[in-house]
Formats: sequence, structure tokens, C-alpha cells
Amino acid sequence: MALDFPTRPVRWIVPYTTGATADLVARVLGAQIAIDAGQPVAIENKAGGNTALAAAEVARATADGYTVLSADSTTLVFNPALYRTLGYSPSRDFAPVALLARLPMVLLVGPSSGVRDARAFVEDARAFPGRFHFASAGNGSPQHLAMALLAQEARLEMVHVPYRGIAQALVDVAGGQVPVAMGELTVARRFIEGGRLRPLAVASASRLASLPGVPTFAELGLPRVEASNFLGLVAPAGTPPEVVARLQRVASNAVHNPVVQRRFTEYAIEPMDGTAAEFAALLARESARWHPLIRALNLALD
Repeated sequence: MALDFPTRPVRWIVPYTTGATADLVARVLGAQIAIDAGQPVAIENKAGGNTALAAAEVARATADGYTVLSADSTTLVFNPALYRTLGYSPSRDFAPVALLARLPMVLLVGPSSGVRDARAFVEDARAFPGRFHFASAGNGSPQHLAMALLAQEARLEMVHVPYRGIAQALVDVAGGQVPVAMGELTVARRFIEGGRLRPLAVASASRLASLPGVPTFAELGLPRVEASNFLGLVAPAGTPPEVVARLQRVASNAVHNPVVQRRFTEYAIEPMDGTAAEFAALLARESARWHPLIRALNLALD
């Protein structure tokens, strides 16, 4: 007998404010899932605690598939290494459902910068330890860790300037107050299109379709400098496997829908697709890659 799910609205909690990239992804996909599944998908924003407030709420929710969480690299990979006390455990409290999207990182400078390409930036930063400052969305943010990874792999000494959010950080890079930052293309694209930021390199395995002339770090001899913030969907641990499988199927169908694909392309969001098992494997790989760097930086947010 076919699984009778869902039979009522699904509550999709997003741990960011309205208008954030994760919110956009949830609303675009949620609208399509509602059409495909025949039930409303209610997007609920619950920002705070570096995504921990929303994560803890979903961890305590009834494990029936009717409450799900947008979970990203911060929630599932970085926070467990950044906080000694956390109100949830990614491995214990959640069932991975589906991969949804990837947000590739780009190395950025302002138009007044004399640096013309990534190779010159790396050479200058290496030649003058401590001279370069870089902006990020805050201590332990994906942008901070992406630059720390670059510094580790390229043997650079740079000064971190944390902001309260990536938008203001990029405004100051564009204005020349801080020379460089790593940021998601989703946020930086309008700065780039308006000539306010110059992309030097992309931290992905291959060049981006929207920035075909910008090299990867691998092309510059730094193959380990890969940093993308991923977005996925999780449910409370103990959610029945057949419900998880149903959620994964409707999420996958929505990701592949042409309307969704067009919206993602507009915002420089890379669609992802994968089973719950593939999502879990990605989490294991990402944790093994980032946790040693966080420990080496002696980063703790509590």
C-alpha cells in the first residue's frame, strides 16, 4: 500500500531571517513541494544562536515528518566544533533527508584594490605577513573558515576582521575599508555585476558557469582550497524511514523542476540532489575536513 504522507501541512523551519539565501531556497522549493505533494508547506523563520535555536526546536519535535529543518554547514558541521555546549547533536538528533543546494565561495576584492588576480594576491600576502586584513560574517562563519583554509594552504598570515553578517562585510570590502573577503556568490553577485567587487578565484572543484573567466584555487596550485556552504533538509531522529524516503523524493523532484532551476540560476545557487545516505556521507567528509582546522585556530564561541 502506498504511503499516505503528507495528509496535512508540513512545517519547514529556517534558522535565518526572511530574505536570507536559506530562506529563499526553502520558499522556492517549499512552493513546488506543496504543489507536488498536495499539502501546504509553511516556512517558519527562527533565527538566533548561530542557527542553534531552530535546530534545537526541530530536534525536540515529533518525529513524524511534519516538522523539518533547513540545515547548512554551520548547523551540521561547524557548530559542533565551535561550541562546547550545544542544544542539539547533528548525529544523534537528526535524520538527514536530502541535499538541496550548494553556495560556492569566491575570493573578492574591491575595485580600488591594486590586486588584479588571485596569484598576485597570494604572493603579496605571503611576502608581507600580517599586512592584509580580511572581512567575514563573524568568528567561525563559513566565510571566516574559508579564508582560514586559504591561509593554511597558502601559508599566509592575515588579520581577521569579523562583522555581524556578510552583507556589511562586503560593503566595506567594496568601499576599500577592508581589502579582501571570501563570500558566497549568491550574496556577492550583485556587487560583482555592478563593478563594486572583483572576483579573483572560486573555491570550488571546477569553474562556475556564472563566472567562467575566474579560475579555481586548484588552477593556482591550491587544490585543497574548496569551500562551499551546502544546504540540506533534515527531520527529527526517529522519523520513519518510509517518511524520510517520501520527503527525499518530493525534495528531489522539486530541485529538478525547471521553474526551481531557473530561480536558482538567477541567484547563483547550485542545485544539489542526493539521498539521505549521500547526505550523511557528505556530513562525515565535511566534519573530517573542517574540525581539525577549527581546533588549530583554537576557535570557540561559548
